[in-house]
Amino acid sequence: MTALRRFNRYFTRRIGVLDDHYLGQNRPLGEARLLFEIGDGASLRELRSRLGLDAGYLSRTAKALEAQGMVRLNAHPRDSRLRMIELTTAGRAELKEQNLRASAVATGLLEGLSEPQRARLTEALATTQRLLRLAAITVDLVDGAAQDARHCLDAYAADIDERFPEGFDKSDLVRPEEVSGDAGAFFVAREEGRPVGCGALRRLEPGVGEIRHVWVHPDARRLGLARRLLDALEREAAARELTVVRLDTHAALTEAQSMYLACGYTEIPRYDDNVYAAHWFEKRLPPAS
Repeated sequence: MTALRRFNRYFTRRIGVLDDHYLGQNRPLGEARLLFEIGDGASLRELRSRLGLDAGYLSRTAKALEAQGMVRLNAHPRDSRLRMIELTTAGRAELKEQNLRASAVATGLLEGLSEPQRARLTEALATTQRLLRLAAITVDLVDGAAQDARHCLDAYAADIDERFPEGFDKSDLVRPEEVSGDAGAFFVAREEGRPVGCGALRRLEPGVGEIRHVWVHPDARRLGLARRLLDALEREAAARELTVVRLDTHAALTEAQSMYLACGYTEIPRYDDNVYAAHWFEKRLPPAS
């Protein structure tokens, strides 16, 4: 934690985040960032969710930019409850200059490094971003009938329908009552309020649970989120005094098979009649602490 705080202080000082004239332009970072995030146009609601901003702060910043001729605020053409914001010609010109200056700052930071050192820095930054994204994602227990739960299962079904040669029938998804209350559990992963993953647990028999539908949105893959979901499901199973969890997977899902083996699962004989399954796994769980 100390190292992260030290890095934050150093980096924000080097790029002038706390300066009222960010990148030498006549505006603070908050306004400059909003110009960047607006892009081709967005709703204030979307920006508030994406940036995690207070509604009052966002409204004041947007009105300040409007007064300066940088943006236009209008009602959504099909939903008068939504306020839309878009860049004016002057706003687009300033954003273009902002990008040029930001690139110059980045070049200045890197020019003292050799090519191998730049490659190491680039790799380290990619790792840092990946781990910080993973840390910021929340994994929450929800009712199996919750909107986000069904949204994730619909996305899961569409995903594997494309990957399975035989397709996938949505009627084979777990039912809400199987993964809610005493019968089981359902976890949803969210990034900046948007559902990006899920996993289900249901009770098969006394002491034995089954993990189903561990899925991660393509945009959030290769972060380690699938393992985090699997860990949440295992901890929930142990808390419910289940001593064994089982799961199955399709032959096409080779990355899932590798993950389960790496996480301590052992391949076992068929235990169900799932027509999509080609591999079956089991793991014994330690008692819940």
